[in-house]
Amino acid sequence: MTRGCRPKNIVKGSSTLDNIPKCPAWLSSHAKSEWKRVAPILVERNVLTEADLPTLESYCCSVGTIRECQTQISRDGITVVTPHGIKRHPAVGIQNAAQTTARLLANELGLTPVSRSRPSVRDQMPEGEDDLGLD
Repeated sequence: MTRGCRPKNIVKGSSTLDNIPKCPAWLSSHAKSEWKRVAPILVERNVLTEADLPTLESYCCSVGTIRECQTQISRDGITVVTPHGIKRHPAVGIQNAAQTTARLLANELGLTPVSRSRPSVRDQMPEGEDDLGLD
């Protein structure tokens, strides 16, 4: 495969998990909430394998970071006053990076509209489950 080319089909993994994996204890509360929301969907779709768990953990951590940053931004405002003037709140940059990471990982896990439209993912989804509000 050349750089920048995506595979035409993503096939379900071998040895998919039949049960919802336990949420890692070290995740933040926001990340745990996302795990509890998304892991059952991936198991139901029969696409989550043991090898995918680190990707799911990273996705949940990124979503948790986004939510934590938003809490800080909501509390402090989008800008902060420093001795050098008014600057963008540091949480804005962290949140932007986490959003990019979450989007990329959500795509890897089949949680975006584009990734759900792939034939191999779409064919595995239960009837009427084309929009889960995961975006």
